[in-house]
Amino acid sequence: NVSQLPFWALTVYYCWKGIKQNDNTSWLLFGLFAAIGILSKYLFIYLLVAMDIFFIYLIVNKKFNSKCLISLISFFLVLLPHIIWLIDNNYVTITYALHRTGVENSNFLTEHLIHPLIFLGKQIGILIPLFVMFLFVISKLKIKLNLKDKKLLFLLTINLLPIVFMFFTSVFMGAKIRTMWTTPFYLFSGILLVYIFQRQINLKKL
Repeated sequence: NVSQLPFWALTVYYCWKGIKQNDNTSWLLFGLFAAIGILSKYLFIYLLVAMDIFFIYLIVNKKFNSKCLISLISFFLVLLPHIIWLIDNNYVTITYALHRTGVENSNFLTEHLIHPLIFLGKQIGILIPLFVMFLFVISKLKIKLNLKDKKLLFLLTINLLPIVFMFFTSVFMGAKIRTMWTTPFYLFSGILLVYIFQRQINLKKL
């Protein structure tokens, strides 16, 4: 998972840079690293779907720039050889990934109820140390969210939606999501907390 983190970070970075600066280089690099992210782990698609939701928000609010479609050029150029390989090999890696989730189990209760609850409990457990450490550096726990803040919405989107999507995947498909599969999604959780509580952080407590 550690070797994959640079691609996750670079994808998010160039996505946001593309949104802010709207330059060809940023969008092409966004597409490049997004494709490499998928090649490193198929679950990366959940992050890209979350980003698509954010793009839909920009479209609805008339803040979307069609220039971002440039990213599809580098995205498909990098993915095309792998797509061809998948077709020629009967989607063997996708079949293997589904097998690892345990969707072939026949117990409905275990598949669609127990697995999602275990998944949710493990995600809460993973985040507890982060929240405990963060409580030591803030002067007071006061949350005031401005849902019109584009930066905040972007951070909420990339942090929360992938986990929500994975939870409902477990519910509807009965998939057993392994804990380590989700750890890259928490790469940006510290940034989200710092952004929300930036005025309440006591630097002397660091």
